[in-house]
Amino acid sequence: MVMTSLVKRAALAAVVAMLMPCVALAADDVASFKLVARDGAFEPATIEVPAGKRFRLDVTNEGKTAMEFESRDLKQEKVIPPGKKATLTINALKPGEYKFVDEFHEKTGQGKVIAK
Repeated sequence: MVMTSLVKRAALAAVVAMLMPCVALAADDVASFKLVARDGAFEPATIEVPAGKRFRLDVTNEGKTAMEFESRDLKQEKVIPPGKKATLTINALKPGEYKFVDEFHEKTGQGKVIAK
């Protein structure tokens, strides 16, 4: 009888251990959006995201010089060297438009996030 109880506990512990990565994955299920910067231009220049949900912005600098992702609206600022990538986590946004720029190429490097 005691042995059966120990086996049941061990089996339960094994099941819980197997499910833990799934729970962690579900808790960190944040949408990611890709943004490429190339010498003063963003592709895409407009990104649509769900309003009210946190998301990640994966910014890759494919240009020949450094770029600076800058957005007062999104409360983000990050210098990214050429050939490098940065991931920015953006808190949930209300519906609307949020501008960003490549501060090193401000005249041409402009874009926006639209939260719907």
